[in-house]
Formats: sequence, structure tokens, C-alpha cells
Amino acid sequence: MSALETVKQYYQSFNQQNWDGMLVLLHTEIRHEANQGDVRIGIEKFAEFLAKMDESYQETLSDMVFFSEPTDSRVAVEFVVNGIYKKGEEGLPEAYGQSYALPAAAFLELKEGKISRVTTYYNLPLWIELVSKPKND
Repeated sequence: MSALETVKQYYQSFNQQNWDGMLVLLHTEIRHEANQGDVRIGIEKFAEFLAKMDESYQETLSDMVFFSEPTDSRVAVEFVVNGIYKKGEEGLPEAYGQSYALPAAAFLELKEGKISRVTTYYNLPLWIELVSKPKND
């Protein structure tokens, strides 16, 4: 399977909330560089991240555009995150089921046919603005 096909399958699994389907595509020493926070290394740390995200957010990605390069080792993808903020996290606004649509991008690297790096970028201040609208009681 090409790098592009692997990455497309990874995001298809994400949209299906098939976390095991995502994890099977990762290299054992996956390097996860999220937009904010510490770098996570290893499948176990990535699985913990997925569990935390699943608890606080319900997200699907749309408007996906993939870019690959000739060595078949890196793929970039631009997308819109369509989400529902289910459970608040420390240092972030209160959650009460707010929905949001947020532009984002990711850069992925493959090694030995598996995804060895995922680096994600999005505008955190914009996301905070989107979920900080007053609650309608």
C-alpha cells in the first residue's frame, strides 16, 4: 500500500471512530506532535490520546485534500474538523455540546509502510472562540 493509501485509510478509520483501525496503521515508535502540548512517542501514548479525545470530542473530518511527494514517505492533508465538544478539559472552556467547524492540516511521515509521525496544526484561539459562545438555557 502506498503512503497516500495508508494515510487515506487512517483518516477513513478516524471518521468511522475505528480507533483500532487507526492504531494498526501506526509504527510502534509513532511520533505524535499535536498542535498544543507535549510530543507523544509510541502506540500506547497515542492510544491514550485517542481515548481522551473520544471522551471530550466527537469529530469527523470533511473537505479533505491530500498531497504526497515522490519518495512516497510523506503525506500532507488539509481538512475541516466538524466536532461536538462533549466534555471540558482543564484550561479550556466549559463543554455543553457546542458544535464547531475548524480548518486544520496534518503532516504524516511513513517508515516501513507504517505511519511514523503525525503533526497536526489548527488555530486554537479560533476553536476557543467557536466553543465559547454563550449557552442558550
